[in-house]
Amino acid sequence: MLKTDILIIGAGPGGCAAALKLSQLGIPSVMVDKATFPRDKICGDAISGKAVTILRRIDPGIVERFEAATTEQSSMWGIRFGAPNGKRIDVPFRPNYDPINDHKQGFVSKRMDFDNRLVEEVKLRSNIELHQGITIEKYEQTPDGYLVSSSDGSFQMQAKLLIVANGAHSAFSRHHVGLEKDEKHHAGAVRAYYRNVAGLHPDGFIELHFLKEINPGYLWIFSLPNGHANVGLGMRSDFVSQRRYNLTKGMLNIINQHPLFVERFKNAELLGKITGYGLPLGSKKRQLSGDNFMLVGDAGHLIDPLSGEGIGNAIYSGFIAAEQAQQCLLQHDFSAEKMKAYDIRVARVLGKEMEMSYRLQRLLTRSWLVNFTTNQIARNPNLIYIIAEMYTDLEVRKKALNPLFWLRAFLRK
Repeated sequence: MLKTDILIIGAGPGGCAAALKLSQLGIPSVMVDKATFPRDKICGDAISGKAVTILRRIDPGIVERFEAATTEQSSMWGIRFGAPNGKRIDVPFRPNYDPINDHKQGFVSKRMDFDNRLVEEVKLRSNIELHQGITIEKYEQTPDGYLVSSSDGSFQMQAKLLIVANGAHSAFSRHHVGLEKDEKHHAGAVRAYYRNVAGLHPDGFIELHFLKEINPGYLWIFSLPNGHANVGLGMRSDFVSQRRYNLTKGMLNIINQHPLFVERFKNAELLGKITGYGLPLGSKKRQLSGDNFMLVGDAGHLIDPLSGEGIGNAIYSGFIAAEQAQQCLLQHDFSAEKMKAYDIRVARVLGKEMEMSYRLQRLLTRSWLVNFTTNQIARNPNLIYIIAEMYTDLEVRKKALNPLFWLRAFLRK
């Protein structure tokens, strides 16, 4: 039987971030994943500025090496919002950006490529032991932590600490921590890849279309290299259930019949098939740790309720988990009481942000309000930069919940 101080379950962005940060701190770890990389992951494929920032804090070279692989990703310089009334506005992440000389604010990359590149970075670290193609099905709590076993019993490992980063369908999260699906804090989505979608922004602005037909959800179009695009539709799960809404049919109806998209998809080619997935949203406070374990990323239900983006929060929580693991090792204390510091820090850096996102998500269900705001922004370009700041500054997002904030903004020239 193998032994380790730290075992990371899952080699996605959250697990890799934890392993790479531990490596930076000089702490060895073992990481196991049921897949063999490269592997696909159903996702919108947008890598936020938050993800880029944390990866640079771990190792600036990671981002530089990824940016050098120009065939794998496209730059993302802003967001194109489409309102229910058909009006659209372009919101850059920063005013007067220079796509040639500025640092990228984010990018879009297929998870097949992005996740594999992170795994390749893991392989470069001699103090990270990676096991692929192994499904962990048994978790047995012991006096010294956890004994985990593979489905066929060929792999067993005793660990003092588990960093659980095995995604939205984590059996550990459900059966050992009790994080069950709550449809009011969960979303369903479908995603497909297309080629030759017309009308994409030349600087890779990601598109979010809040159509009255799918309120309270949205259609997204994210441009990828080589003329490809990630196209999808998402909606909160309680509304999907109440309406018995078929997300796949809904997406196809929009791109084939909606007047805003018929011409754009007239010559587009569907690549592969439309696939669905679930997103456990971070709009509800949940337990993230306990004796000898921490939950990271989707396994801890940390997806942003407004944007549906989970990669940045997974990477950030993996980073925090690694620093918490360092403190546990230094003090030889892996108790639930000690681990509470992880929950507190995640709540401080991510919790308030997701709370604000949830409140804004509920405001966006009011189509008239979205239309009104869009019309006002179209008349007052100053408001575009306020919207941009909302995506990069939590304090601005908090202020945006106060009607007086918008009144002052509308009146400002």
